[in-house]
Amino acid sequence: MKKETRGPQFESGRGYLFLKVNKNSMDVLSVAGLVILTTFSPIVEINGSIPVGISLGLDPLATFLLAISANILIFFPVFFGLKITYKNFFSRIRAFNRYLEKTRKKGKPYIDKYGYIGLALFMALPSPLTGVYTGSLLAWLLNMEWKKSIASIFLGVLINGVIILGVVLGLFSFLKFLIY
Repeated sequence: MKKETRGPQFESGRGYLFLKVNKNSMDVLSVAGLVILTTFSPIVEINGSIPVGISLGLDPLATFLLAISANILIFFPVFFGLKITYKNFFSRIRAFNRYLEKTRKKGKPYIDKYGYIGLALFMALPSPLTGVYTGSLLAWLLNMEWKKSIASIFLGVLINGVIILGVVLGLFSFLKFLIY
């Protein structure tokens, strides 16, 4: 008679330590929802959602694609929300307009020098506060074109996700080596 276990079970597979999601633990939709919620949190974003998804048993490729997709969606409400908020409210405040013009004037040489590649490289850094929220804010603040901005941000998020995925899978492989 096979003993039924509760909670996530450690399982060896694909060269890394893998948690199997079974019927008694969180189901796949709950884990996917948690990955999306983690991705939407402003400081953690993709840097935390990929490790969360993989550690809770979601397939690494599925976790990566889900986290990337959810993360890039943040661009639209942030970038266009800032545009609408500025147009309807903050544009009436002279001090804010002066600050915005001063910031854009200061940032113009950097945009001219590094452009959208600079934004992508900034986004590619796997550290807190270099996520889509910050990238969207920078793109709006420096008056960058939204279509080119989202392409740069997507490229940066993709690079960042690959780095995080590699680190997490490498760490799990190391843990598997230590455990077994």
